[in-house]
Amino acid sequence: MIAIPDRTAAFAGIRVFVGDGASPTRPLVRHDRSGALVGHTTIRAQLGWCAQERVARMVTTHCGTPIVAGDERALGTRLRRMGREWGVEVRIARDGEELVLR
Repeated sequence: MIAIPDRTAAFAGIRVFVGDGASPTRPLVRHDRSGALVGHTTIRAQLGWCAQERVARMVTTHCGTPIVAGDERALGTRLRRMGREWGVEVRIARDGEELVLR
């Protein structure tokens, strides 16, 4: 995911954003053969989207190497700190986890 067309409309009424966890701070974006941008935006950018659209919670999934092969505990702390900067509660999803919204 690189961008969300008409993000304000897409975020209208949501309470939790489930985002792309491929990369915390380094964009993984490139041009494909047709010249279109493809890849993954950063968790930091997605936190910005949430803040701008007043979505207070984010769960990151589709986790990339920094989360899967790194120190998940340390990265979780780092993500929560980034989330606080944006006023968004963020956490990393786990395999098999169910999220119940009421």
